[in-house]
Amino acid sequence: MGGSDGILGMKGGERKSREKLVKRRERWLVILGIVLHAVYMLSIFDIYFKTPIVHGMHPVKPRFKDPPAKRLVLLVADGLRADKFFEPDSEGNHRAPFLRNIIKNRGRWGVSHARPPTESRPGHVSIIAGFYEDPSAVTKGWKANPVEFDSVFNQSRHTFAYGSPDIVPIFCGALPHSTWKTYPHEFEDFATDASFLDEWSFDQFQSLLNRSNEDPELKELLLQDNLVIFLHLLGCDSNGHAHRPFSSIYLNNVKVVDHIAERVYSLLEHYYKDNRTSYIFTADHGMSDKGSHGDGHPSNTDTPLVVWGAGVKFPKPISSSNNSDHGVFVDEHAHDMPTPVDWGLNGIERVDVNQADIAPLMSTLLGLPCPVNSVGNLPLGYVDMIEDEEVEAVLANTKQILNQFLCKSKIKQSNSLYFKPFKLLAHHSAALEHIEHLISIKDYGSAMMLAQNLRTLALKGLQYFQTYDWLMLMTVITLGYIGWIICLLLHILQSYTSLADVFKNPHDAWQRNNKTKVYLFGCLLMGAISVLLFMEHSPPLYHAYFSMTVFLWTQIVGEYQFIKTLCRWLSWGKYNYIIKILAASAVSIFILEFLVNSFTERKLYTWCFFIMGIIAAFYLFHAIPWRSGIPIYVCCACWFLSVFTLMPADIPDNNGLVIASGAIIVIIGAAARWLDQHSEGNKYWLRICYHKMEKPRSPVLFFLQVLLVGLSSVMVSLSTSHRKEKQELHAIHQLINWSISGFSMVLPLFSEKSLLSRLTSIFLGFAPTFLLLSIGYEAVFYGALALVLVAWILFENTILHLTKVSKLSASMKRTGEKTMLENDVRYLQLSDVRIPLIFLILFNVAFFGTGNFASIASFEISSVYRFITVFSPFLMATLLIFKLFIPFMLVICVFSAITKLLQVPRVGCYFLVILFSDVMTIHFFFLVRNTGSWMEIGNSISHFGIVSAQVVFVLLLFALTNTYTKDIQIGSAGSSSQKAA
Repeated sequence: MGGSDGILGMKGGERKSREKLVKRRERWLVILGIVLHAVYMLSIFDIYFKTPIVHGMHPVKPRFKDPPAKRLVLLVADGLRADKFFEPDSEGNHRAPFLRNIIKNRGRWGVSHARPPTESRPGHVSIIAGFYEDPSAVTKGWKANPVEFDSVFNQSRHTFAYGSPDIVPIFCGALPHSTWKTYPHEFEDFATDASFLDEWSFDQFQSLLNRSNEDPELKELLLQDNLVIFLHLLGCDSNGHAHRPFSSIYLNNVKVVDHIAERVYSLLEHYYKDNRTSYIFTADHGMSDKGSHGDGHPSNTDTPLVVWGAGVKFPKPISSSNNSDHGVFVDEHAHDMPTPVDWGLNGIERVDVNQADIAPLMSTLLGLPCPVNSVGNLPLGYVDMIEDEEVEAVLANTKQILNQFLCKSKIKQSNSLYFKPFKLLAHHSAALEHIEHLISIKDYGSAMMLAQNLRTLALKGLQYFQTYDWLMLMTVITLGYIGWIICLLLHILQSYTSLADVFKNPHDAWQRNNKTKVYLFGCLLMGAISVLLFMEHSPPLYHAYFSMTVFLWTQIVGEYQFIKTLCRWLSWGKYNYIIKILAASAVSIFILEFLVNSFTERKLYTWCFFIMGIIAAFYLFHAIPWRSGIPIYVCCACWFLSVFTLMPADIPDNNGLVIASGAIIVIIGAAARWLDQHSEGNKYWLRICYHKMEKPRSPVLFFLQVLLVGLSSVMVSLSTSHRKEKQELHAIHQLINWSISGFSMVLPLFSEKSLLSRLTSIFLGFAPTFLLLSIGYEAVFYGALALVLVAWILFENTILHLTKVSKLSASMKRTGEKTMLENDVRYLQLSDVRIPLIFLILFNVAFFGTGNFASIASFEISSVYRFITVFSPFLMATLLIFKLFIPFMLVICVFSAITKLLQVPRVGCYFLVILFSDVMTIHFFFLVRNTGSWMEIGNSISHFGIVSAQVVFVLLLFALTNTYTKDIQIGSAGSSSQKAA
């Protein structure tokens, strides 16, 4: 490269003797990086979201003379949004007339607020067990594992449950006093109207009641008290995923669940005729407009709650003196959501709850102990009891939560060498005695207030012990990330720059001896810390956090001599180098902070590419001495890509646009092939369009790839039309779609080896799969991204072409050393920092440009319906992730090609990418929250997880794309080739 690039541009001799050592060290660095990021990513759960389950508490039964209800019916409409339930349709009619009549005349209503992850297992655990599992529990949602915690079902005399095989067995699979049944997994087909699943659950329950007339034993069981009847209604969730929550099928499913609630009520009232049945209708989570759920958006967290029957208050007209029982989460996240006017319920008091409050509500109505792990507050706005029973119910709820606090405090104290108690509950026993005294003298108002205050303190105490190790872990993890970044930087400087040769150490033996002492001290320190952690019975991951951090800093201290020499060298008047390094660092940090902020504001990329297009075009216009259309092309390509981050993150369905994108992709491929064939004799194009003249160029492969792109566009039309007609996806269509995708991705391996030929073939090879997985504008984005990637290649090729080979930097002339490493790869220079930075910008826009907004609910599940419609979460997730990876693979293929074009070490650039990514990771680590709105909490976890995982899947994609790019050949002025290493 032209000009002086300071210390990173100095020349050095070949290091053949160290090549094996460097490669071995890099293998260990990669392994360490993967393990480190996997372990450190889990640290947020130890810091913020540890599992709240503790064992050893005794149930606390409320001291009632007679419980309000003998039995309770729990109806959970999976995936039902609050707004779609309460709002009227386009004709002004309400979709749930029966439950609306209940709200107005017989019961109470409100919004139940779920918390992320808004998935089925965590949602049902909140409702039935009364606590919020840590976010990692979402991974347990699809396994029929028995519960490892207490629940309302456990405390009941008998539970009858019917519904999904993914939910019912979680709570009833290991419960001896339960009768349950589920439908087969094959019933969950997204190509059909899933409301029949709800009807199946009702039919099973109706059949149970009918059988009891002929089965005396069953009849006797049904007449017992403390019964729970649970119907899991999956229809809304399946139809929301398949057709979106504003579709006629989803909205009709709301009517179906309302009709089921009506029939269940009629059946039981006719069967028992004793008015001793309580009914609760709610949902585990909502559904986003995209047909997904999982994050903290209100469309996912706000669910309907309707309660009526025995022990439940009647509706209460709203007045200024009414005090709605709006709940507060354990992290003090309050809800302030005014009732929309179109719901037509402004005149009736609304009682909002946290989802975990439903469990103590059910327990109280049945007179059962609250689940021992519950953190729910009994919502008094729902229960109809005399004053002394209300106080007893709240006191039982308080004691149950206080028991958890005392158990956690005891566990932590027994395991801590230095224990810091929660001082606000130091006199909890005296408080309980005072409450009992107030009850004995019938001062129920004061007793209620003290019991509620004690409950609030107990919840704060639970939160205190949940984050007890917060400061220690934050410090250790931060030092670990910083140590990892420094280790990477030292490796890059020693292996891929000329510094290792400049700082030749004549005292290698003495340095090795010092390193041995440092490593010995590190081992002793690691051992001492492990002994302390073992004495405190710390979790195994704590040992991993400390061990990795100590190991990394031991490595850094072991390089003390190199760091000392570097600092001394810079202090010897190398101020111009220092200024260049500071300037490069400032620009790098600015770009990385821009990328961090882009996670919350996609539109930043629009400005980024608009400005980049102008700057790049202006630079090329003045740098290229001949008339060229390259500056105009680069500017237009950047501006075209900038449009996509202005589009809505919720990708609207547009089948025609997907089909048209096939034609756009073919045109781009044809233009690239024409350029490749008509560039002979032009030295500018020689390096990227080089061909061995003795090898004939056959157009067969190109036309075959074009044919597959066209065929995939046809299959997009056929598959979508069948699904819109509510028909099954034909097996022959599935077979064709899978065959096209698999075959097309193999073809690029047989394309010509010049840079442009191979990249064009890769672009066409992944296009059919991407089209089949697309539903809207993201298909056009695929072509736009390819245009910008070509612009990046042309920009780098222009700089390379304009650089005179004989023009060496002043520092190179002074030293007279070689600038090359092995295999025709040169040392990294300071100006090469632009390569990983541009890569990170393009890599991130490849994510955001397809409509994602850095959330775990960002993905369109309908994207996979051309390959599979029967519910299969792992296969569907694999297809969604692969769709996400395709633009990434294009970016990485071009990145690899550019490193070969510029003759820079690809592995060195990879480590720079990881280094920059981890600067972002540290920032996101401190942005993780467990307070605030649930959308902020959920997104902060998603952001940190995405950036942390980026290190791993960038490595994975480098390995995958190497199959396609390893044999790319670059032309040279002497018509020779340089094969990629």
